[in-house]
Amino acid sequence: MSLDFGPAVGLSCRECGARYPLGPSFACQECFGPLEAAYEFGAVTRAAIESGPANIWRYRSLLPVPADVADKPNMNPGWTKLVRAGNLGRALGIRSLHVKDDSGNPTHSFKDRVVAMAVEAARNFGFHTLSCSSTGNLAGAVTAAAARAGLEACVFIPANLEQAKIAMARVFGGRLIGIEGTYDDVNRFCSELIGDPLGDKWGFTNINLRPYYAEGSKTLAYEIAEQLGWRLPEQIIVPIASGSQLTKIDKGFKELVALGLVEDTPYKIFGAQAAGCSPVSTAYKAGHDVVQPVRPDTIAKSLAIGNPADGPYVLDIARRTGGGVEDVTDDEIVAAIKLLASTEGVFAETAGGVTVGVLKKLTETGQLDPGAETVVLNTGDGLKTLDAISGDARPTAVIRPSLDAFRATV
Repeated sequence: MSLDFGPAVGLSCRECGARYPLGPSFACQECFGPLEAAYEFGAVTRAAIESGPANIWRYRSLLPVPADVADKPNMNPGWTKLVRAGNLGRALGIRSLHVKDDSGNPTHSFKDRVVAMAVEAARNFGFHTLSCSSTGNLAGAVTAAAARAGLEACVFIPANLEQAKIAMARVFGGRLIGIEGTYDDVNRFCSELIGDPLGDKWGFTNINLRPYYAEGSKTLAYEIAEQLGWRLPEQIIVPIASGSQLTKIDKGFKELVALGLVEDTPYKIFGAQAAGCSPVSTAYKAGHDVVQPVRPDTIAKSLAIGNPADGPYVLDIARRTGGGVEDVTDDEIVAAIKLLASTEGVFAETAGGVTVGVLKKLTETGQLDPGAETVVLNTGDGLKTLDAISGDARPTAVIRPSLDAFRATV
């Protein structure tokens, strides 16, 4: 089989550094550490990137994809808005604030970025079915991308997900299987399915295709830097589910520096969790290097991973960059969703409520520098998590159709 992963030349263990050929592998045979894509980058210039398409494929020379990736049937996510959030900044006392709003992706979450990488890997390996374990957004992104790419889809979710996310995952076709239990139960089931004949020729985006899939999160780092005028933000707040998004944003920033595309300036990365699923935040505050699993209980279901695979790496990055990890309650999440909507016209799902809520908390507690250029991520559309604000699903007032009635109300 001839494989074409562009500049990616192999897989490397993040723990021991062992190297492996490109393949559908995700764990080191020496130490069982996670594998990630290793590269030999050629010359990359700002001009070459800027001349590319207005999606993630403008960065194809930095990703594990073939050079002709933009010509293939794909969802073409990315190049979402970086909103200058002056109103929210003034409300919180932050001098320069931006919201990276990834709700503008094809299935309205950042998951379209990572799934696009997985589709190309599945094509390379000759897989016929795209699958995943999901807290909701990934399921929709996988079924949509599979439909576009001409692949079969079978995805697995906790049975109690938000109805909007279930409906979105089903509308694109394929099979949607609800599992009784938490996301961690679903993920364990999928890991077992990989070793069964039933899962032969299946590409599980976040398991056996994970080294390629996870690289899609780097495109958030690339876009933010380019949209800021080819510079790194001084502070960034990133939601934590598995923790992979945060670690790959850090990797993306470091690659831009190493390639000379941006100046090597310091940046702080802050992780954001819901209090009802905050194993990384708990470990950070306690000064621990080990993340103890928890059973999730939060409205932020897209972040409800009780045993985050990249948790220890998140701790390392938060400490190395001088950032941190914080959490907020469900009430604070809802308040933050409303604050972002009422100040910037951006309707975030609960994960966005977590990042904005943590932004507010970090500012109030003095953990975040209000004078530094700051970026906060919104990773999904609020229409997916309407249950979180269902108490507001009514008019401000109901009146007779007359000016006198309106005057009385006003």
